[in-house]
Amino acid sequence: MRFTTNIIAATMVALSMPTVWADDVPFRDKAHTILRDSIAMRTVEGYHMVPKLAHYLEELFLQGGFAREDVKLIPVGDTMAMIIRYRGNDSSGKKPILLSAHLDVVQANPEDWERDPYTLVEESGYFFGRGVSDNKFAVATLSATFLRLKAEGFVPNRDLVIAFSGDEETSMTSTKLLAKKYRDLIDAEFALVADGGGGLLDKGGKAVSFTVDSAEKTYASFTVTATNPGGHSSLPRRDNAIYDLAQALVKLDAFEFPIMYSDLTRSYFAKSAPLIGGKVGDAMARFADDPADLDAAAVLREQSEYVGSTGTTCVATMLAGGHAENALPQSATATVNCRIFPGVGVDATLETLKSVVANDALRWRVLDTPDESDASPLRSDVFSTIERAVHNRYAGIPVIPHMASGASDALHFRAAGIPSYTLTGIFMKAEDEFAHGLNERVPVESLSGALQMWHQILTDLAG
Repeated sequence: MRFTTNIIAATMVALSMPTVWADDVPFRDKAHTILRDSIAMRTVEGYHMVPKLAHYLEELFLQGGFAREDVKLIPVGDTMAMIIRYRGNDSSGKKPILLSAHLDVVQANPEDWERDPYTLVEESGYFFGRGVSDNKFAVATLSATFLRLKAEGFVPNRDLVIAFSGDEETSMTSTKLLAKKYRDLIDAEFALVADGGGGLLDKGGKAVSFTVDSAEKTYASFTVTATNPGGHSSLPRRDNAIYDLAQALVKLDAFEFPIMYSDLTRSYFAKSAPLIGGKVGDAMARFADDPADLDAAAVLREQSEYVGSTGTTCVATMLAGGHAENALPQSATATVNCRIFPGVGVDATLETLKSVVANDALRWRVLDTPDESDASPLRSDVFSTIERAVHNRYAGIPVIPHMASGASDALHFRAAGIPSYTLTGIFMKAEDEFAHGLNERVPVESLSGALQMWHQILTDLAG
């Protein structure tokens, strides 16, 4: 569920030209084959293709020298999770490093696309296909990196573990099982989740920045319902379910949650400020220096791409009400979707919504069972390693910690006590971000670049 705000406009002055990667990067052909074959499998909910992809990968790992007991398939309903353990010599005395991506993708209707979404197409410097960025690119590059390391005879100083989930785009049931029931198989000092973050290119193809998601806001949806005895529309009452609900929504629309911040968000704004410049960049710098600067916060909250980094947000997203055009409504319901700042909590957010509306007659309900997680610490070993790998590819660009507004598997790993950092090896322009949309694409160059980055990151952290 790749949803990372591009924090820097593509009109920014570029900081670095890319290193030119040769097409003969070790195991690039293998990664390309995995990407091609996986995209051909329609791993959408209801098509029962995730197990087929898992078995395909299983055979590759077994052929690549991994022991049978180190490649585990975990059926979960009609989908499947997968765990691959790369055994080390334990010379570091440290817990494993967890790597993660997901095998499923969102639906794509072939008749809507310019190209068949389930055929990998290379055209005009891009790979096209459903999942080519979200998230089969990561499946291919992580798998090929493990196979390359094994072929090179690399022995890590601790175990490395890949966890592929099977329903990240829907219920995340497989991820929850990995984090809870199979925690012993994925237990790690920290996790690197290849499903978010990544690099931004300007319109000319020059690198501007690289983000690492180190926290995610809690995703929670609530319904609020007004009820009424109803009656004939020719005999209107003073009370009306639709009007009662409308008044509640007007109050929610006028309400802003308190300003919040963390070390992560202050670092994010401080590093982004000089790249943004102008009024917004100045507000970022002032907010990073003093979060009590209300004028700076107000400027940031005017920008949809930054308001979520200053606190909790809630917005009405769905409406339903009434049962006949000539009858008074017996009920009216709105869905309110919230992205909750780490540490606030679902219950506290619901109580805030109730107090804002101030109508005890309304009925509130929490949808599903939201998982909450705190931000991961900004570990210097993780960030310095990522920074070295990024700078070997694009010298000098800032590596920026970021709090994602969307959700990924990292949410459940953090909730289970495993600090998680989300990044990809993809660099692309803001206008080329089509994850979940039509004609999804990634630059062809990113395949070689990502393979080099993951190889360096793993050999640095576990070598």
